[in-house]
Amino acid sequence: MNIKALGAEFIGTFMLTASVLGAAFYSFGAPSGAAGIVGVALSIGITVMVLARSIGHISGGHYNPAVTLGLVAGGRFPAGDALPYIVAQCLGAIAATGVFALIGHAPPTFAANGYGTLSMLNASLTSVFIIEALLTAFFLIVIMGATRPNATAGFAPLAIGFTLTAIHLMSIPISNTSVNPARSLGPAIFAGGEALTQVWVFFAAPILGAVVGALIYKWLDE
Repeated sequence: MNIKALGAEFIGTFMLTASVLGAAFYSFGAPSGAAGIVGVALSIGITVMVLARSIGHISGGHYNPAVTLGLVAGGRFPAGDALPYIVAQCLGAIAATGVFALIGHAPPTFAANGYGTLSMLNASLTSVFIIEALLTAFFLIVIMGATRPNATAGFAPLAIGFTLTAIHLMSIPISNTSVNPARSLGPAIFAGGEALTQVWVFFAAPILGAVVGALIYKWLDE
């Protein structure tokens, strides 16, 4: 395993998580006016876009355990390398959350994902599971299509970043948007309580969706 690839996955997932938490913690209460859901969605979309362009070539730019496992299912990534990638991603997300805990002014929930009282719309477990699985499947279809060998060079980061922005616009009110188990794990650990008991949903639904999405794309592109 290439240690530089693991370092890139740690840094990328750190910055991805930071882009969500920083916007979610501070932009809603900014004195000049809240950036709100649109601000959070743009923050993560732009961050992933620039990460893909800057360090994506080092590790493949997964920054998400669901993406890693989806790419394994789609035949784009070796299964034997998946666990080290996932560990690096989870550590990056936990480290990013820890930095914001030190900065302070974070809400008690640490922008954790969840259903019921952790959902802006008080969405049910079923609703949250469906939207997380569905949107992660969509995300993997875009990723695999945008990174196919004969795709137009240089456009994959745009496609992936804009897709992630759209995903957040669609689902922040339902689940606070995960589509990424590492992003969910970091805040859940620091929030504890209900967020930690619900974090399993944000492993199960995105991973299921990613595998299904990858298999759908593989079937479409055969």
